[in-house]
Amino acid sequence: MSVYRFHPYELDTVKRLLMTDGEIVPLTPKAFDILQLLVENRGKVLRKEVILKSVWPDTFVEEGNLTVNISTLRRLLGENHHDHKFIVTYTGRGYSFVADVELDDGAVHSSTVYTPGNSRGAFTSPEPVENPIPHPVSQASIDPAGGALRIESDFYIERPVDQEFYTAITRRDSLVLVKGARQVGKTSLLARGLQLARQQGARVVVTDLQNLNADYLESIDRFFLGLAEEIADQLDLETRPRSVWNEYIGPSSNFERYWRREILGRIDSNIVWGLDEADRLFGCPFGSEVFGLFRSWHNKRALEPEGPWQRLTLVISYAIEAHLFITDLNQSPFNVGTRLYLNDFTMSQIEMINQRYGSPIKSREDLERLFSLVGGHPYLVNRTFWEMSTHGVDINQIYDGAALEESIYSDHLHRLLHSLRRNEELQESVKEVMSDRGCPTVESFYRLRSAGILQGASPGEAAIRCKLYSLYLQDRL
Repeated sequence: MSVYRFHPYELDTVKRLLMTDGEIVPLTPKAFDILQLLVENRGKVLRKEVILKSVWPDTFVEEGNLTVNISTLRRLLGENHHDHKFIVTYTGRGYSFVADVELDDGAVHSSTVYTPGNSRGAFTSPEPVENPIPHPVSQASIDPAGGALRIESDFYIERPVDQEFYTAITRRDSLVLVKGARQVGKTSLLARGLQLARQQGARVVVTDLQNLNADYLESIDRFFLGLAEEIADQLDLETRPRSVWNEYIGPSSNFERYWRREILGRIDSNIVWGLDEADRLFGCPFGSEVFGLFRSWHNKRALEPEGPWQRLTLVISYAIEAHLFITDLNQSPFNVGTRLYLNDFTMSQIEMINQRYGSPIKSREDLERLFSLVGGHPYLVNRTFWEMSTHGVDINQIYDGAALEESIYSDHLHRLLHSLRRNEELQESVKEVMSDRGCPTVESFYRLRSAGILQGASPGEAAIRCKLYSLYLQDRL
């Protein structure tokens, strides 16, 4: 059967949706897989190894990741620490789904197991399902170091903001803003939110502004027309933008009219538009006009409660502080909507990554050494484990040679140094921070923090993001 009901929830395994009272409960793909597995085996104790092998079939994943997903499921199902009416833990054994489940044919299948021959129907502990031994991490399954992680990647680590993002997508918020430093994982998070939107039946459009041809940025008219053509291609629209573009009205009006008439006017479903690398527009002379248009669409949600804009969710990911470029806050979309910030990894999350790579770092002490070197920098952390897993590099070799010209981090560090040498003011600001004098200007602080070089809440609290950067830059600036 494809639909399971356990009051007040409904689990649709074809559409991959969990519903309650007509509302979608946002679940990550792995959490959904775990819930489906438990429901389909209701009344049985599934050993942890069985669940790990079923949900992560080609990768060795230790039980810490399973524990996190079980905790998330319990929270979303409304359970608390004392009331596990859906998922019960059998210490040292595994988990069992214990609620009554109704299939879509109306039959009720109780998860309670009774001892045969016991006239009183006394409850006994369900029998566990035998478990296979999980495989070690497969080299073929490891993603290349750098860039967005595949949707199906087992090396993606969820952070608290992930669930907030999924909830905003499920609520169909007007504007969802995802901010974070360079190489912190914004694109990987965006991809997963958009995939959730697809599973919920929305049409999805993806625009990576970093990949736009330079011709698009010559004028606002070319920008909006080119953007509309790209969107029309993704949505397979019959009416092409050029055929309805009106030279007697402005570019913003043309673009908005195309969205209202040809996109929202012809597509009945919800639409989620993901704009990645929005920073590229901040330096354009027409950037403020573009963002002002997006702000006006957000306002139309309130001004036109029955209008088509209710079905559009705009997701914008960016790194740079928007207020440095958009001076009129009334025209900025960056101070409204749902604002999310993606932080670096914590120590516990690095431990989880280590487990997913097959635990190339064996001791807590060595994990702490890595954390002291690269902090929670997602790219540097993944680069470390990738090198250890694919090339057999030892943690002591990595630590001792980290700041050398030919280290495993050298390509990343060379780009960092090159970008700083192109801006004398930013160079001097980094020197001041490394000398414990704070960042000299507010603007340089925000630029360097957005670039992922500094961390801290204010210029006076500024610090170099990780020890590796300090070791490398101190003799080169």
